[in-house]
Amino acid sequence: MTLLVFDSGIGGLSVLREARMLMHDHPFVYVGDDAGFPYGDWEGAALTRRIVGLFDTLIERFDPKLAIVACNTASTLIMPALRKRFDIPFIGIVPAIKPAAERTASGLITVLATPGTVKRRYTLDLIDRFASHRQVNLVGATRLARLAEEHMQGHAIDIEILREEISPCFVESGGKRTDIVTLGCTHYPFLVNEMRKIAPWPVDWLDPAEAVARQALRELSRTDGTVVPENDKRIDARQQDIAIMTSPSPSAAVTRLLGGLGLQLTDMPFPSLTDSGFVVP
Repeated sequence: MTLLVFDSGIGGLSVLREARMLMHDHPFVYVGDDAGFPYGDWEGAALTRRIVGLFDTLIERFDPKLAIVACNTASTLIMPALRKRFDIPFIGIVPAIKPAAERTASGLITVLATPGTVKRRYTLDLIDRFASHRQVNLVGATRLARLAEEHMQGHAIDIEILREEISPCFVESGGKRTDIVTLGCTHYPFLVNEMRKIAPWPVDWLDPAEAVARQALRELSRTDGTVVPENDKRIDARQQDIAIMTSPSPSAAVTRLLGGLGLQLTDMPFPSLTDSGFVVP
């Protein structure tokens, strides 16, 4: 019973890692839309058409039991369209604003995400619902996702760019300082170690990947009574997990990265990428 994990590139591997730990008895298909990366540059309607078209092909091919959209930009935009068109459960990922508001001691929290995510109504509604009593600083980083992709492929990090991108996260107000930064892009956790080194003071960097994996497990348990409990460590003979990238020629570094994670890189055509007539219902 296949589970899909979808992202704009390879950042969603942070979510796949957590999901495999909890649902290791299921085969996974990881899909990285690297041909469309970065999603933060897309206009909303065009991105929705693109992703729904990709899922048309993926669901017909793999008939998954559940799909995780491991991309904040996509999750804050296209979930209604996916749920309207397809019958399977979709689990999205959004900035961990509620836990940040609950844990902060100073009352100053930052949401670090792509420009599209910090502007979207969904994110602002989360703040209104769960953090209206806190001082929330929204930072739309324009270069972090690409920096993370390059870092994951083995390239050296430009520390000055990294410093410029995260410096707006740190606010001092009324004798208090930002103490929590919630990561609103699945690419960012891969930079946390470097961000810690150059941060002007220590903060808690919140990564929602584990929470998303647990939500997926709960949804799967609700719809499928055969799910193996997460504390069951048995090893089975299920098929190998695979990875699909939408670009025709993923780099050698990406190929090595996916292989190192036990993912078999597989070619797959996506007719919707060349079908200009595709319309979202």
